[in-house]
Amino acid sequence: MRARTAILALTFAAAFAAPGFAQGTTAPATTKPAATTPPAATTTTPATTAPAASTPAKPAATAPAATGAGTAAKPGAKPSAGATAAHQRQEACGAEWRAAKAAGKIPAGQTWPKYWSACNTRLKAQGK
Repeated sequence: MRARTAILALTFAAAFAAPGFAQGTTAPATTKPAATTPPAATTTTPATTAPAASTPAKPAATAPAATGAGTAAKPGAKPSAGATAAHQRQEACGAEWRAAKAAGKIPAGQTWPKYWSACNTRLKAQGK
């Protein structure tokens, strides 16, 4: 059993220590593809750019809450009336949640998602 473990350990060590050996010994291509647009005209999104090694990664900015499934707001576009109303309801429910939690009025077992669902339904019924 020890011999088998030793053979496996050596096999894995050799495979991971020399990745070029398993993939071939040819040199990688060093030519760069021709750019189709000038560098000043290219645009990238935060999700596709890699952060610099010396700076910590920053979280991506979040967009306003979308009410429909699969709807994506364009950058710089104003949110729809429904999205604005949903955001206002979430802010109002959040304020109520924080006040009730600070006062100790939240029942045992109550979580924010459950509270948000009930509060959102209540505010929608009130026409807010």
